[in-house]
Parts: sequence; C-alpha cells; structure tokens
Amino acid sequence: MHSKDGHDVKTIRLGRTGLQVSRVGMGGIPIQRPPLDEAIRIINRALDLGVNFIDTSLGYGDSEERIGKAVAGRRDKVVLATKGGFQEKKSVLSNIDLSLKRLNTDYIDLWQFHGVHTLAQMESILGPSGGLEGAREALQTGKIKHIGFSSHNLDIAKEMILTDQFETIQFPFDFVAREAADELVPLAKERDVGFIAMKPFAGGNIRDAKLAIRYLLQFDNVVPDPGIQRVEEIEEIVEIVNGTWELTPDDWVKIEEIRNQLTGKFCRQCQYCMPCPNGVEIWLLMHVDMLFRLWPKELALNRPLFAKAAESGKKCVKCGACEPKCPYNLPIREIVAENMRLHEKVAKGEL
Repeated sequence: MHSKDGHDVKTIRLGRTGLQVSRVGMGGIPIQRPPLDEAIRIINRALDLGVNFIDTSLGYGDSEERIGKAVAGRRDKVVLATKGGFQEKKSVLSNIDLSLKRLNTDYIDLWQFHGVHTLAQMESILGPSGGLEGAREALQTGKIKHIGFSSHNLDIAKEMILTDQFETIQFPFDFVAREAADELVPLAKERDVGFIAMKPFAGGNIRDAKLAIRYLLQFDNVVPDPGIQRVEEIEEIVEIVNGTWELTPDDWVKIEEIRNQLTGKFCRQCQYCMPCPNGVEIWLLMHVDMLFRLWPKELALNRPLFAKAAESGKKCVKCGACEPKCPYNLPIREIVAENMRLHEKVAKGEL
C-alpha cells in the first residue's frame, strides 16, 4: 500500500475476508480524548501514512462520529470496522443502521459482535431470530461486507471460530496477555479467520511501542490494533512496522521484566470470575485504572455501564468467591478495592 509519505506500508490479508489491510490498524477508544479537530487530524495522518484499517464500536462514545467526519472524502481508502454488543436480530439490524449514520457511510467493511464472553451470548447470537440472522440480512443488503466478533474469553473464542460463521476474531493479545499465542492464533490461521489483536499495549500498561508492536509482528496472521490519541503515536508505530521486526536478546530480557512487573495484577477481562453472588461487576471494576487512561474522564465516570459497575462495587463484602475461579490467580479483592478508591478520587476531582 502506497502512502502519501512515499512509503510502501506492509499489508496483510485479513483472513477469508480477503481484505488487504495495513500490517497495523488503529483502535477507536482513545480518539475520543483529543479535541474534535485534533482527532480528525490524527485519523487523517494515519491514513496518509498508509494505515487503512480503523476499528471502533457503537459503544465508544462519539468515536464513530469522529471517524466518519475524518474519512469523509476518502472513504474508499479505508477499511472501516465497528462493533455492537447485541445478540438479537432486531437490535443488530437497528444498531448497524445507527453505526452507518454515525460513521456517515452507506456500508461497513467489517461488523463485529462485541464482547461475546459467555455460552449464553453465543447461543443467543447463533439461535433462531438471533444476531447472526440480522448480520446476514445486513450482509445481503450491502450494509455490511463481512462479519466478525470480539471476545475476552479463550474458550468461547475457540468455540466461535469453530462454528465457521465468522470471518474475523478480535481478542486481547500482547506479550503480557499472551494466552492467544498457543491455541487461538493457530486455530484462526487454520480456519482462515482474520485475527485482530486488541489491547496490544495491554491497555496502556506496556509503554515501549517497539517491544509491543514487534512482538505481535512475529505472528504472520495477526493485525495489532492500538488505540491512538496523538499524531506522534501513529507516526512511531508506522516507523516500527516499516523497520526491522527482529527482537534482540536484550528485547526479550526487557519483555520478561515487564511481564514480571505486570503479571500479578493484570486482568484479561475473561469474566471467569463472574457472576458475583453479591452482584458486583467484578470484570469491569478490575479495569478502572485502564478506563481512566484510555477514555475521557467525564465519559468514563458517567457512562451508564461504568457508573453502574462503580455503584455495584459498594456491595463487595470481600467474600473471595471470585478468586478461585480466576485462571490467573489474581488478588481480585485487593484490585477491586484499589480501583474503587481510584474511582472515588477521580469522581471528587482529586486526580
């Protein structure tokens, strides 16, 4: 792919979608943070550099509207992906229409079922009058071109791939949360399902872009999808992609050091800890620190889902029922308490 800056940006075939996308994409959460005109400038700079894959969601505040404004006039140069957390046919169809309106386009290249974490959600999507029926109808009418899904749950992600109904998967993958490497990435490759690596910087926990991006580029069927909120970030990432991908022995030492620092408290949002007997939204409360790093503070505080989660945290009695269910042996009670204190400080304007 030839960019305006004269670089031949490396591309990758996104599984059986057949879409040729840039070797690294751009995620749509942090683009809510800068002022609108700056957000538009960042997105256009990414496109100028040859980054043609942009992923967002109906649930990411005004991200879709910002992206829609930015790509107006160059829609044919970008592969637009968005998501919706809906399992029924009717809601899938209405929300695809809403995304089309917000993105100011008449088609979405890749529409994904957002956050399929449980067997019940999967069965609802695949069942009679389920979401997949709606997505297929939108496919037939040309409103969407391809169907994928995102998940944080390894077992459900494998099952979804094995249905052969989805052309792409989006799953957390970085050198800390690297569970996908052993089975999920190879399974996606075997089934020709495009693999989009969400949270390549571990939700902002990994600060070294070279290590984060180069690690993922070792996997030849994986598209890293970092969230971007500054022009300098996308420029640095494209420079990494266009350079050498080799990880040196020193790099591996640094990776191991970062892994050791983060492993003890890093939540993958797999939801194995759920449900809580007292109604605490544990999986969301485990990510309060990441939430305030990636979202505008006002949105993070006031978005109904997160506000409800913070309220639910008051019901935690530290019973510990969640901890034996965590496959990563995280000190869940301690992390939830820390994040509740952080939420309180932000709500009071102390941070």
